[in-house]
Amino acid sequence: MTRQEKVEIVTSLTEEFKSSEAVVVCDYKGLNVKALEALRLSAKDADVKVRVIKNTLASIALNNAEMSGLTLKDTNIFVWGADQLAVTKVAAKFAEKTDLFVIKSAFIEGSIADAAKVEALSKMPSRDELIGMLLQVWNAPITNFTIGLDALRAKKEESA
Repeated sequence: MTRQEKVEIVTSLTEEFKSSEAVVVCDYKGLNVKALEALRLSAKDADVKVRVIKNTLASIALNNAEMSGLTLKDTNIFVWGADQLAVTKVAAKFAEKTDLFVIKSAFIEGSIADAAKVEALSKMPSRDELIGMLLQVWNAPITNFTIGLDALRAKKEESA
């Protein structure tokens, strides 16, 4: 890889990391290509990016994006995106499926997070799920009222 290619990679990664709310660093040693493709497919569906990056290039890009402090050792695959819950859900779900994929650390909301925080965030409901729950709570009184009216109507029809 030429120096110019490395500069282009670092520049593009820096811009992508700056626009990301979360960057999760995972160990993928021992995973086969089929498993990695499954990870990339699930990430693509969630609008999350997955890439294996050299540690030196990733370190430079993270520092340029003001995300310093992550220790990068051994084999690393990076998962990042604009929605931190989507990023953590993709990484945590894939980590549950296979023992070879291990979450090492993350950079979330301007600070370094460990695997436990990534797991906790992955269990939180997304914005759409929260809106659905809220609408369900708002509809419950109306639903119960209509059920009660229908029961009252049926009772009056029986007595008449």
